[in-house]
Amino acid sequence: MKRLLLALSLTLSAAALAPVPVRAGATDSDEERAARWTEIKKTIFGDRAVEASDAAVKIDAPARALDASLVPIGLTLADKDNVKGLYFIIDDNPSPYAAHFTFGPAADPAEIKMRVRVNNYTNVHAVVETKDGKLIESAKFVKASGGCSAPMGMSDEEAMKGMGDMRMKFSGDGQGGKPVEATLMVRHPNFSGMQMNQVTRDYTPARYVDKLDVTHGDQLVFHLDGDISIASNPVINFGIKGDGKGPVKVAATDNQGGRWEHSFQLPSASN
Repeated sequence: MKRLLLALSLTLSAAALAPVPVRAGATDSDEERAARWTEIKKTIFGDRAVEASDAAVKIDAPARALDASLVPIGLTLADKDNVKGLYFIIDDNPSPYAAHFTFGPAADPAEIKMRVRVNNYTNVHAVVETKDGKLIESAKFVKASGGCSAPMGMSDEEAMKGMGDMRMKFSGDGQGGKPVEATLMVRHPNFSGMQMNQVTRDYTPARYVDKLDVTHGDQLVFHLDGDISIASNPVINFGIKGDGKGPVKVAATDNQGGRWEHSFQLPSASN
């Protein structure tokens, strides 16, 4: 296991965190979890202060995950007009840094939904970065086990078929100042580096979507820095301001040099 984690740490993106020294487990005390979070915060944010407050962002996550490799997460932001970015961190995952959203002028960042892997009983943290540079975090405890090493249930070749294909669904037409709700689906196995090939019995090298840009016309909706904790075939729900013009474009890259781009048309206003 130590060799596996060492090999994994060498394949992670520059933004990813190395495994935390304190051993995680279902029986960890509150003090041990607090110490781990203190170390993670220092690694990601340096000396910047992180204020604890459940008022800035609400985390919707199951108390006990039905499938540790596909854990649904909803993040609701209270003051969406004052949000610059949003971090999602899974404390006890081998790479805790799961996702960092940076919002642009075309975003309506009231709510973000996605699916993640959870490898152990753990606290998850959402950290909001406000436009004036403050960091505000909230936390929730999730019971799950083995999400990062769970097999895909198919061969690596099958998992990579159609890699980079995308679909997007829309709800609403942006009229009356209301945002358009979008669901982006990306075909990509997001291999974690901890999954064993069931045929060769070797570990599949990590290959995951590490950057994703969504634009509306010439304006940014969001930029995402991702890592191995995002589930396979990523699905992201988000809001787009309805006052822009032009198509919605998505550009994605993975940590092995893959790059894909797709363009989608927003729904027309109904007569």
